[in-house]
Amino acid sequence: MSENRLKIYRERILLSKTELARKAGLSTLTINRIEKGFPCRLDTKRKIIRALGLNISDKDKVFKT
Repeated sequence: MSENRLKIYRERILLSKTELARKAGLSTLTINRIEKGFPCRLDTKRKIIRALGLNISDKDKVFKT
């Protein structure tokens, strides 16, 4: 499982899993799995980063590369 800081970052900006999923065009189940450390596709990471209002260059704030 890969390390990520998605839950920490999401909670810091007061965004629920459901809100993030809707903004990213993903399912809440997908967000849940990623927060638990399961791997995801690069495209999914891009969607999440954009939904958080970040630039792709800020990916290290959420996902460890």
